[in-house]
Amino acid sequence: MAFLVDGNHTAVTEFILLGLTDDPMLRVVLFTIILCIYLVTVSGNLSTILLIRVSSQLHHPMYFFLSHLASADIGISSSVTPNMLVNFLVNQNTISYLGCTIQFGSGSLFGTLECFLLAAMAYDRFVAICNPLLYSTKMSTQVCIQLVVGSYIGGFLNASIFTISILSFLFCGPNRINHFFCDFAPLMELSCSDVSVSGLVTSFSAGSVTMITVFVIAVSYTYILITILKMRSTEGRQKAFSTCTSHLTAVTLYFGTVAFVYVMPKSSYSTDQNKVMSVFYMVVIPMLNPLIYSLRNNEIKGALKRQLALIWQQLHCPMAFLEDRNHTAVTEFILLGLTDDPVLRVVLFTIILCIYLVTVSGNLSTILLIIVSSQLHHPMYFFLSHLASVDIGISSSSTPNMLVSFLVERNTISYLGCGIQLSSAAFFGSTEFFILAAMAYDRFVAICNPLLYSMKMSSQVCLQLLIGCYIGGFLNASSFIISFFYFSFCGPNRINHFFCDFTPLVELSCSDNSILVVLDSLCAGSMIVITVFVIVVSYTYILITILKMSSTEGRQKAFSTCTSHLTAVTLYYGTITFIYVMPNSSYSTDQNKVVSLFYMAVIPMLNPLIYSLRNNEIKGALKRQLSKKTFS
Repeated sequence: MAFLVDGNHTAVTEFILLGLTDDPMLRVVLFTIILCIYLVTVSGNLSTILLIRVSSQLHHPMYFFLSHLASADIGISSSVTPNMLVNFLVNQNTISYLGCTIQFGSGSLFGTLECFLLAAMAYDRFVAICNPLLYSTKMSTQVCIQLVVGSYIGGFLNASIFTISILSFLFCGPNRINHFFCDFAPLMELSCSDVSVSGLVTSFSAGSVTMITVFVIAVSYTYILITILKMRSTEGRQKAFSTCTSHLTAVTLYFGTVAFVYVMPKSSYSTDQNKVMSVFYMVVIPMLNPLIYSLRNNEIKGALKRQLALIWQQLHCPMAFLEDRNHTAVTEFILLGLTDDPVLRVVLFTIILCIYLVTVSGNLSTILLIIVSSQLHHPMYFFLSHLASVDIGISSSSTPNMLVSFLVERNTISYLGCGIQLSSAAFFGSTEFFILAAMAYDRFVAICNPLLYSMKMSSQVCLQLLIGCYIGGFLNASSFIISFFYFSFCGPNRINHFFCDFTPLVELSCSDNSILVVLDSLCAGSMIVITVFVIVVSYTYILITILKMSSTEGRQKAFSTCTSHLTAVTLYYGTITFIYVMPNSSYSTDQNKVVSLFYMAVIPMLNPLIYSLRNNEIKGALKRQLSKKTFS
C-alpha cells in the first residue's frame, strides 16, 4: 500500500517518481543515452583510479585527490542513475520511504564530498604554483590523507543533516515526486508538517559548504593568478596555467550547475529545466570529469600510453619475463592445470568438454524456456533465468582455458588475461550469491505473505533486486581486480591451479599484500554474511509458516517450491565454504582443485537439471513447448 494508517493521520510509505518524460519513444531514446553515459562514467572513472594506482608517475597529491574525485563521481552517478533507468522501463516507478531517504542521503554525501575535494585540489594547485620549494613538505602524504579524510567527514556531516531532516518530515498527502530522484525541495513540498526549521538548518549547512569551498577555490586561484602574472617567462606562465585548466573546467561545470539548481530563485526557471540541469550535474558531469582530466593533462595521457604499451607488450611478448627497473616483472603465468598424466588428461578433456556443452545448452534452454513460456513469467523464474546466465558466465570464465591446458604441454596466460579471468570469475561468482539470496527472499514472500506477493514482488521490485545483485557482484569483483593490479610479481610465475585464483596469486606476489588481503577478505566475507543471513532468515520464517499449516498437502506443496533452491544453495555454499572458509592446512592443493572444478564446472551444469527435474511447472512448460513443436 502507498499509505499506512498511523494514529490519527495517514503516513506515506512509498513515493512515485514521475521521471523525465511520459513519451514512450522519448523514454526509449533517453534510456539508451543515459545507459551509455552511465557505462562510460563507471568505466572511465574506474580506469582513472586504476591508472593512478598502477602508474608510479602519477603518485602525486593532485592525482591522489583525482582518484577520490573519480570515486565520488561514481557515487554521485550510481545514487540516481540505476533507479532512473528502471523508471524508463516501468509504467509507474515507486520508491519506498526508506529507499528515498537512502537515495538522497547518498547523493548529498557524494555531492558534498565532490565540493570539498575540488577545494582541496585548488589548494594543492596553489601550493604547487605559489610555493613550489615547500610543495613536498606542505603537501606530504599525511597532509593529503588529512585533507581527504576531512572531505569525507564534511560530506558525511552535511548528508547527515539532510537525512535527519527528511526523517523528521511527515508525509500524509500526495506522494508523487515530479523529479527523477528524491531531491530535497520536492520532498519539502510534499511534507504536511512544519518544515521551516529543517529548511533553515539544511540551507545553512549547504550554504556553509558552498561558501567555504568556493572561498578556498577563489582565494587559491587569486594567488595563483597573481603568481602567474609575476612570471617573466611566457613558457612558465603557460606551463603553470596548463596544470590548472582541467581543474578549473571541472569546478566551473560542477559549481555552475549546482548554483543553477539550488541557488537561483525557482521563479527564474521551470521544473523541466531543473530536471535537465540535475541530469547534467548528477549524470553527465561524472562522465565528463575523467575525459577532461585525460584530454587536457599530458601526464595522464603519457601514463595511459605507457600502460597501453605495456599491456600490448604483455599480450605479444614471447618471453615470460621482462626487465622492469631493478626487478623482473612477470608478464605471463604458467597454469599447471589438474594433472600431468597424458592418459588422464585425455579422459578429463572429454569429460569436462561434455560437462561444458551440457552446461551451456542446459542453461540456454532454461533461459529460452522461461522467455517463451508465459506460464513461467513469474519472479522465481525471472531470477532463475539470470541464475542460468550467471552459471554460463562462471563456467565460461575458466573451462575453455582449462580445456586448452589439456591439449598443450605448457598452458600460459598473460598478466592481463589472468586479471580478466579472475575478475570475470569473481563477478559471476559473487552475483550468484546475491541471486540465490534474492530467490530465498522471493520464496519467503510467496509462502509467508501470499496475498501481498504480487505487490511485494512486482516487476519493478524484481528489477531493483536484480540490478542490486549485479552491482553487488561488480563491487566485490572490483575489489579483487584492483588488488590484483596492485600486486607485484617478480619471482616464480607457475600457478598450481587450472585458473587464476586469488589465493595462489597472493602466494606468488613479491609485494606486501597483507592489507589488501584483509580488505578483500572483509569484502568477500561481508557478501557471504549478508547473503547467508538473508537466506537463513527467509527459510526460518518459511519453516515456521510451513509448520503452522494444518494441511499436510499444503505443507508438501509449500516445501516442494523450495527444494530446488535449497539444493542449489547447499551445493554452491558448501563448495565455496570448503575452498575459501576452511583453513588451508585442513586439505591439500589437489583437493582444492577438485572442489574448485566442482563449483566452477559441475554446479553450473547441475543447476538447470535440479530445477527441471524437481520442478513441475518447468517440466510442464517444457512438455508444452515440445508438443507445440511436434504438432507444428
